[in-house]
Amino acid sequence: MTTAQTQPLSRPEPPTARIPLWDRRFTLYFVARAVSLFGDAMMPVVTALAVGALYGVSGVGLVLGIWTGTFVLLVLFGGVFADRFGARRMMIGADLVRVLTQGALAAAFFAGPPPFWLLVTAAALAGVAVAMFLPGVNGMVPLVAREPQRANATLKVADALAHLLGPALAGLLVVLTSAGVVYAIDAGTFLLSALCLALVRLAPSAASPADPAGADSPTRSGSSLRRDLRLGWQEFRARTWMWAVILIWVGFGVLLFGPLVPLSSAVIAARFGPNAYGLAVSFLGVGTVLGGLLALRLRPARPLAAGAVAVGLYTALPLSTALGGSLPVLLGGHVLGGVAVAFWSVMWATSVQTHTPPAVLNRVTAYELAGSVSGIALGQILAGPATALASPERLLLVSSVACLVGCVALFATPAIRTLRRADPASVAGE
Repeated sequence: MTTAQTQPLSRPEPPTARIPLWDRRFTLYFVARAVSLFGDAMMPVVTALAVGALYGVSGVGLVLGIWTGTFVLLVLFGGVFADRFGARRMMIGADLVRVLTQGALAAAFFAGPPPFWLLVTAAALAGVAVAMFLPGVNGMVPLVAREPQRANATLKVADALAHLLGPALAGLLVVLTSAGVVYAIDAGTFLLSALCLALVRLAPSAASPADPAGADSPTRSGSSLRRDLRLGWQEFRARTWMWAVILIWVGFGVLLFGPLVPLSSAVIAARFGPNAYGLAVSFLGVGTVLGGLLALRLRPARPLAAGAVAVGLYTALPLSTALGGSLPVLLGGHVLGGVAVAFWSVMWATSVQTHTPPAVLNRVTAYELAGSVSGIALGQILAGPATALASPERLLLVSSVACLVGCVALFATPAIRTLRRADPASVAGE
């Protein structure tokens, strides 16, 4: 166990200190994330309904799996490039690429049923863009907000509201208009996100031995890609709590998060109709709002231990879907699942940001993203073939058991359970 693992980056702030959050930088960043999250929240529904209607569960799983698999293959390079060229620059470029991919899909759906190769190609290109975008998301938060937990919780509430409104709107638009309208809206959200990010002006970050140019400036020219990847891996491997969580999350990805959308969308649509799936995902958003608000108020001394307890609530989501209960029971399970995933997400993101040196944060984020999402890609791809062996309901029961086992594993791991909260006073690089 290293010093970085056991010592906060700086002295904790007094619990009563309240640092202003809504300055110009954070407001622009918040708008950028909120609008793109709203567009993203519509995508699982439109993919499940529009692609599922044309190509079935296997088609949905393959499109999602190609997207996720491409992301996993390239996200490590996204982390290096974000540290080398600046997270904001990489995020703007990725947004513009997704304007093109989602715009092309919109045009294709307006013209008629798109060929499967186009759906897969667009998914792959979007996966490349997200691999360049997401590593910078974590690294940008300390640059635009000096109190990371409040910023993360606020962004999680925006994410939750997006998942509350986006899926319901997507389901309604698919029924009343066409999938092309949803993809066109998504393209517009990425365009607005790129504009807001372009207007953000960051203060120069504090220099560090690993990156003297700062967190949003190019690193020195002598730094090699291999060296950058190796340094990121060393920092990731040095934190037992981090790689232990990611190992558990790989299992979650294969057995829980990966197959959840293809399986649950098929089960819910067959039982209650296509609009019910969008409604269920919206109630997941309700729970996510509640979880984000809870994370705004609670500041546990051991954030990952508290988050691990919350993860147990997520079991209600696949379980309520698998057991075939009434619609209110199904929606209640999604609310509990939303609370769980939101609270965990805030505790996790804040822990990563406050226990990792800023100069390597994007690279470390890339490693944890690659590990956690790799399992999701495999789970998405295997969801269709798995239905030949067991019904979607039985597979969702397996997901429920996996969630409980993973929750126990999180809490039983000492490095995860004992990690203490750290609140860097100058994490934004002021």
